[in-house]
Amino acid sequence: MTTTESRPPHDGSAGQPGPVVRTTAGAVRGRREAGLAVFRGIPFAAPPVGEARFMAPRPAHPWDGIRDAYAFGPPPPQDLGNLGGPGLLDVPEGDEWLTVNVWTPDPDPAAHRPVMVWIYGGAYKLGHSGSPGYDARHVAADGDVVVVSLNYRLGMEGFASIEGAPANRGLLDQVAALEWVRDNIGSFGGDPGQVTVFGESAGAGSVASLLTMERASGLFRRAIAQSVPGTFFSDALARDIGAALAAEVGLRPTVTDLATVDPHRLTSAGETLSAKMLQYVDRWGQAAPTVTPFSPVVDGEVLPTSPWQALRSGAAQDVDLLVGHNRDEYRLFTAMAGRLGRITEEQAASALRLFAPGGEEAYRAAFPEASPGELYERVQTDWLFNMPSLHLAEAHRAGGGSAHVYELTWPAPGNGGALGACHGLDIPLLFGTYGADLGLLLFAGVEPSAEALSLSTRFRASWTSFARSGDPGWPAYDDEQRLVQVLDAEPVVTAYPEETSRRLWEGHDFQPLPLL
Repeated sequence: MTTTESRPPHDGSAGQPGPVVRTTAGAVRGRREAGLAVFRGIPFAAPPVGEARFMAPRPAHPWDGIRDAYAFGPPPPQDLGNLGGPGLLDVPEGDEWLTVNVWTPDPDPAAHRPVMVWIYGGAYKLGHSGSPGYDARHVAADGDVVVVSLNYRLGMEGFASIEGAPANRGLLDQVAALEWVRDNIGSFGGDPGQVTVFGESAGAGSVASLLTMERASGLFRRAIAQSVPGTFFSDALARDIGAALAAEVGLRPTVTDLATVDPHRLTSAGETLSAKMLQYVDRWGQAAPTVTPFSPVVDGEVLPTSPWQALRSGAAQDVDLLVGHNRDEYRLFTAMAGRLGRITEEQAASALRLFAPGGEEAYRAAFPEASPGELYERVQTDWLFNMPSLHLAEAHRAGGGSAHVYELTWPAPGNGGALGACHGLDIPLLFGTYGADLGLLLFAGVEPSAEALSLSTRFRASWTSFARSGDPGWPAYDDEQRLVQVLDAEPVVTAYPEETSRRLWEGHDFQPLPLL
């Protein structure tokens, strides 16, 4: 189901030529679309190729005259896998991967609107700010805010541990984009002193990382983290995986060796290693079943510590945090693997042994009526997303910050509701893009109901209210009442619903994943 409401022409050709705005690198012309001024594909850094390959981002090359900002920039090189979806194949080619896009009600420097900067997810190996599911028109218009989205390097280019290259290059790209926002967003009608970063999945892991990074300090005032993954690599694990990645193309994990391979060909290393990571479970432990060899690396420099440790120590106590998760996160991955309703007792036991903090029996005792499939999904939902998200809020509170928490429990209507409130459902609800990307699966063949549209409106109202004031419309989380917003057909504020899981994980410390 694709409608013009949820999926505009992807190349930005809709609308009329719009205003011209001058940036630090040159002037850009946007388009007028549905009452907004929209600018696409503005470089915030130089192409990271040639001598700049695998390096920290460098300033964008200036241009003369007026640059048409009508089309999204090319996506960073990536493994499309089975999550690429429509939208990644009809964008320009080239090496200008590091671009931003802006949706603004009015590029008036006197407007000083709140700014929301979106960071996409995709397991740190795929994603593109031009994906139709991230069309920000509804967020900008409904909330009267300026929305910015950005590209960052993925996979080998952005996150592999490579000798001679800084770690976490994808995160450094995000910092460079936030510096662009600081220096330029006022000309688009935004307030550089009122910036909120928001992201989902790997985007939420990126938000958690930015809260930790000294070089990102002062670049944003608020942060929204949707389904924070707990997977951060230790330096030793990252180096070991980096060597395995380079070996897939017969090279050493050095800048000298890997720079000889075209960036779009180098993605094959991640694709082939992902397919056989389960063979490394004795060496890589909990990282192996994630089937992504890329994650932020706690290298001691770009990322000095894990986000949970950093927030507990007060690293971002002056930043307001909104964080949450979906009730049935892992069900999406069970479905994509073709395993819905097919999980065996042996598979459930294996997952419990690998992920349950108190051991297999603790989970079985806590959920005595659960089927093998329910146990398999529950422990992986808790380990990968739910408990990392909750613990991030608790760590932020312990460090003197303020955190609001939510849980999405409304089930996706596609596939007869079998996917429940799974991973990624918050994206089409937030952006109103039910007929694009993951929305095609989660709303498959089902027109969005009045219930869905109402929940979608609530999402945007809460998120933009938080960006404006730090208050999404419900009480901040504390250690006594543990109040959270449950987002469902009838949203309610109640004590944290996953209390059984919370108790199982109480006291667990999300450390960087080790090399065994």
